[in-house]
Amino acid sequence: MRVIRVETSSATILLTEAPEPKVKDRQTGEIAKDAVSGESLMKVGVVYIDEGESSLIAVTVPESGVTDGLTVGGPVSLPGLIARPWESVFNGQARHGIAYRAAAVVPGAFPAGQES
Repeated sequence: MRVIRVETSSATILLTEAPEPKVKDRQTGEIAKDAVSGESLMKVGVVYIDEGESSLIAVTVPESGVTDGLTVGGPVSLPGLIARPWESVFNGQARHGIAYRAAAVVPGAFPAGQES
């Protein structure tokens, strides 16, 4: 499937859920790993605000990309953010969505003119 780069320079991105391991299999508790590097993956929740609209999204990042200084409710930056449409069939039901992935999640700043 196509990978779409997400432009974040004009957006405000706020951390809504602290980083936690991304679970691959809920029954066994197996942690998801990057297919290429084998590194453990983490997920973070953010609200993405741009042009007066907001979306709550979950973003996957490699464990090494989670930096210190993250504060729930605080601004973050997501370098290399991409969106990947997906679809699958589970128990005869078609499902689809968008998976988000970034190289890292780092403390950010509010855009000029906004207060914290």
